[in-house]
Amino acid sequence: MHTTVVKRGLNDWASFLNQIEIPVLASTGQSLSKLRQNEDDEDARLISRIVLRDPLMTVKLLRYLQQHKRGGQQSEIILVEQAILMLGINPFYKNVPDSPTVESMLETCPDAQACLLQVLDRSRRAAEFAVYWAARLNDLHFDEIYIAALLHDLAEILLWCFSPMDMLQIHQLQSNDRNLRSRVAQESVMGFSFQDLGRLLIQQWSLPQLLQMLLDPEESQHSRVRNVILAVNLARHSARGWEDPALPDDYRDIGALLHLPVEKVMEMVCPNPSHAPEIR
Repeated sequence: MHTTVVKRGLNDWASFLNQIEIPVLASTGQSLSKLRQNEDDEDARLISRIVLRDPLMTVKLLRYLQQHKRGGQQSEIILVEQAILMLGINPFYKNVPDSPTVESMLETCPDAQACLLQVLDRSRRAAEFAVYWAARLNDLHFDEIYIAALLHDLAEILLWCFSPMDMLQIHQLQSNDRNLRSRVAQESVMGFSFQDLGRLLIQQWSLPQLLQMLLDPEESQHSRVRNVILAVNLARHSARGWEDPALPDDYRDIGALLHLPVEKVMEMVCPNPSHAPEIR
């Protein structure tokens, strides 16, 4: 007798992820615990620096704040330090726990854990690219850009935590065929794209409208949104090596954003421009 396995659809996944406790990196909890041991160092700015190294802890905090808005709160909070100040340090520790950890969740699936850590590192690199370019564009609110780039791949990160075998299948498909588009691989296994799930989660969690806009590819005519998209693309493509064939297009697009020649962009972002693919 064969058992039919019914896979979750897009709305099912969104509903499931709406109920779960978001896991965080073990290193986040360790750093926060170390900070708490020295009360003199325990302030919102130092805590925010730790939180902002972890996309999962960042969205966990923002989701909690949106779900527990105070009656007098008029403005939306997108910045982590402001969110911690709004909550208070002790309520932050109490209500935004540093557990479960992704390491404990994926302890029996080391391949998935390794892939997830790579995606988290890629998200941090995208955020660093984006904030650097925002500064060059004289964007005074570059911290908003940082958070948007950091959380761009939120759905992919969560699926690595909660559906590692499906994610490994997608990873294998793309490893076998470097020309296979990410969306096609995702839809063939999951039935939907990560981008669609991410957009739905951000809406359901009522995350700040500004963050929703910065993460919406349909708003790419805005330079701030374009910044986020290009930073994510560069981080994704360079993670496969600085000889990746998609990088020349990234350099051109970044050059157009920053009003710089392609050669200058390559010098700025590529650790060894002589190894970069030829610009045609």
